[in-house]
This record gives sequence, structure tokens and C-alpha cells, in this order.
Amino acid sequence: MTERSPICPTRNQRPPQAAGSLFVGKVMHHRMKPKEHRFTYSVFNILLDLDRLDEADRLSRVFSVEGFNLFSFSAKDHGLRDGSSLRDHVDGLLAKEGIEAPARVLLLAYPRVLGYVFNPLSVYYCHDASDRLIAIIYEVRNTFGDLHTYVRPVLAGEMSDAGVRQVQRKVFYVSPFLDMNQTYHFRMLPPADEVRVRILETDGDGPILAATFSGTRQPFKTSQFLKLFFSIPLLTLKVMAAIHWEALKLWSKRIKFHSRAKSVSGQVQPENTPNSQIMTG
Repeated sequence: MTERSPICPTRNQRPPQAAGSLFVGKVMHHRMKPKEHRFTYSVFNILLDLDRLDEADRLSRVFSVEGFNLFSFSAKDHGLRDGSSLRDHVDGLLAKEGIEAPARVLLLAYPRVLGYVFNPLSVYYCHDASDRLIAIIYEVRNTFGDLHTYVRPVLAGEMSDAGVRQVQRKVFYVSPFLDMNQTYHFRMLPPADEVRVRILETDGDGPILAATFSGTRQPFKTSQFLKLFFSIPLLTLKVMAAIHWEALKLWSKRIKFHSRAKSVSGQVQPENTPNSQIMTG
């Protein structure tokens, strides 16, 4: 059954034209088996145009690009993690897959808060000159310091009024409570008035984990940043603390533990996954 978004597609087709936007909402994880486990947290993401980072740097007194502030963004947290151009990195990843260079690339991620950040998932939305979404890059990070990118062209039949539906075999170790024999089902409503990131993880017996972020767009301005700082204090520290707190709960429920050493022995190394390892559906 096709899941449809309640958002009118005519209001949510065109990506934000600003250099920076805020998306405020909730992240939810629901594990279905072997024992049920569910949690929800209030969070917010920033959406940045990678060609207009200098402009985004000037939008708020409490936000900086490549500098310390209450909130900030650094290229060293993404891509090759060496501070090099993220736009060049994206163009290179797409070129390897035979995808033309996009006119715009929008990155959805958590900001640094007082210099600290951890992004379990960052998403690059790649658009052509007509604002048509041509590719999505899923940048996944684990708590061991590894990073992996799944590069996906948006193919005919994957886009509908409900957003983008893509399927990807898991090749990167993330959680010790999930084995590597999994498949990701992405259900993405690209950012505009709202954004939705939905990932259903399945094994050979069906769904095992659902993870979602649903957010609404807010202005990228100082008053909104300050409101979020006090309503969702120390966001990125909270993300890391929540990961370990929920892992402790899973351990207490005696969920099977999959060691990283054994899991990564057959894992594709943290780099771009070629199309030969991608399944569509």
C-alpha cells in the first residue's frame, strides 16, 4: 500500500529558495522485534544551500559557517571531513554514478551547538535548474567515527505526490543491535514547507525498525535560533546521549548484540556505494 503525505503536493514541491532554513519537529524510532521499543524526541535541523554558505553565514548573529558560535556549520563534519568543498564532493559522487552536476544542492543536517555535533544521518537533495529533484545522497554516520554515503538518482517511478520512495541494501554497520542482513526503505518528502525523512528497515522476515523525522520550516533568524536553544537545549549533546540511553534500554531487554568487528568483516568500506549494490523498488 502506498503511503501518501497529508501535505498538499502543490505547496511542497518547490525547495526553499533561502540560503538557510530551519526545520523543527520530532524524530521517532520504533523497533518492532524481537521486542518492541519506541521513543520520540523534539529536534531541529538546518537546511543549507551549499553554493551560498557565505550568505547563510550572514543570516543570524548566533549562527556561523566555519567559525565558533552558539550554532555553527563546518564542512569538516561531512563528506571527506577534511574541510574541502562539499559541493565539489557531491558533484564528484554524482559523476561516478553518471549523474549530471545539479544546479543546487541542499544539505539537511543537525548544526553544531557550542561547537559540538553528531549527525546519524545527513541528507543532500540535488536539484536541476528547474528545481526538479534528480538525486539524493544519504550520508550515514555511526558512533565509531565511520561515515558512509549511499548515492541514489531519483529514477522514473520513484517520485510521486507523496515524495520519493527508494530501496537500498544495507552495507554499513550502524547499530550493534541490528545485523547487516537488512534493507532500507526510504520514504522522503523533500524539504519545502515541510520535510519528512522516513526509513523502514527490514530483514528477511519483514519490518524490524522504523525511523522518521518530520519537521516544518521556520525562518533562519536569531530569534528563532534562540527560541530553539532554550526549548531544545544542547540539541546535539542530547542526540548522542539519547543514542547511548536507548542502547542501554535495548541491552536491558536482552536484544541480540552484533559486534562491530564481526559485522564489518564483510562490509563495504565507508565510501560511495556503486549502483551494482543498489536495489530499486
